[in-house]
Amino acid sequence: MSRLEGKVAVVTGASKGIGAAIAKALAAEGAAVVVNYASSKAGAEAVVAAVTAAGGRAIAVQGSVAKAAEAQALIDAAIQTYGRLDILVNNAGVYAMALLADITEEHFHGMFDVNVLGLLLATKAAEKHLGEGASVINISSAVTSLSPPQSAVYTATKGAVDAITGVLAAELGARKIRVNAINPGIVETEGTHTAGFIGSEFESVFVAQTPLGRVGQPQDIADIAVFLASDDARWLTGEKLVASGGLR
Repeated sequence: MSRLEGKVAVVTGASKGIGAAIAKALAAEGAAVVVNYASSKAGAEAVVAAVTAAGGRAIAVQGSVAKAAEAQALIDAAIQTYGRLDILVNNAGVYAMALLADITEEHFHGMFDVNVLGLLLATKAAEKHLGEGASVINISSAVTSLSPPQSAVYTATKGAVDAITGVLAAELGARKIRVNAINPGIVETEGTHTAGFIGSEFESVFVAQTPLGRVGQPQDIADIAVFLASDDARWLTGEKLVASGGLR
């Protein structure tokens, strides 16, 4: 039997990149998946089409998790469509690099509102529907230990994600709800291509420092998410799994 048969998952920011890979991987293991997107309807619908073509179940739901009403509507859509919720993947996130001298209120709030507040709002909306054995998976980042220059605000958001993961693991543990984080290193996605990381000197430097000698692929992260969502990870909570090919 598939590891997630009968489960229902919500994946935020799932129209592309790591989120899309996670949504497809969860569906391949039997979960019905709600594919959330903020603006890329076409991307989310492509993920849904891929899932259904493979025999899975998925719907696309628009909404910004940084807005409480929209985060609540996302979870409501999952319950209305599938009747339950077992897995929440807080993947929605944005990033931008800036020197200290260039940090503005807009730069700060743009990332904290999505990366931190959005995670809290989505989890708050989901929490009442999660039962024993449920899994919350927060997508953090290896930047929390690497501390790359020009990433003060982004790294701060992911440091907050790590801290929140521990706090919520403690809060929800009595109900046997697990909360863990995945901290990817550099992953080749549409976003890292657009940002100019892939194919750059930046990539070369980090690959040279990576024991496994390459950047990550979305599937590398998706497979870990499937593990954390499944009963195979039943004794893990409050953990931060650094998925970086050994880069520290």
